[in-house]
Amino acid sequence: MNLTAFSDYTLRVLMVLALNPERLVTIAEVARVFGISRNHLMKVVHALALSGDVQSVRGKGGGLRLARAPEAILLGQVVRRSEGNAPIVECLGPEKPTACCIAPVCRLRGALVEGFAALYAALDRYTLADLVSNEQPLRLALLGERPSRSRAARPR
Repeated sequence: MNLTAFSDYTLRVLMVLALNPERLVTIAEVARVFGISRNHLMKVVHALALSGDVQSVRGKGGGLRLARAPEAILLGQVVRRSEGNAPIVECLGPEKPTACCIAPVCRLRGALVEGFAALYAALDRYTLADLVSNEQPLRLALLGERPSRSRAARPR
């Protein structure tokens, strides 16, 4: 199974915002950090704002910030919303399957439903806060920021 690029970008945006709670972050910044199209990110941010996970501030000096605490944002919920309601296979859709000759006797459907339920149950055990709990190495990898060291901690 692959997550869509939309879900991937959604999680990345949330991580950058969680790392920067003290300021507004622009779409251009996120696009630059990850090398992602600003147009794609605008769609992602729009969906995040509609879901209530992100607050968007318009105008000069505007940008994005989390609308809820990172501890309150469950990954399973985020991925469910970003992946949408499309069935994982044709036979789980609202219409009768036409292309699959084994649909009446197939046991694959049950296995797939169970597998996806397990995936989402696992994701629901994690929050956005869990994704950014390794803040210093993550800042270095994403933003090129080195951790600041106090004078006492500097080697002599």
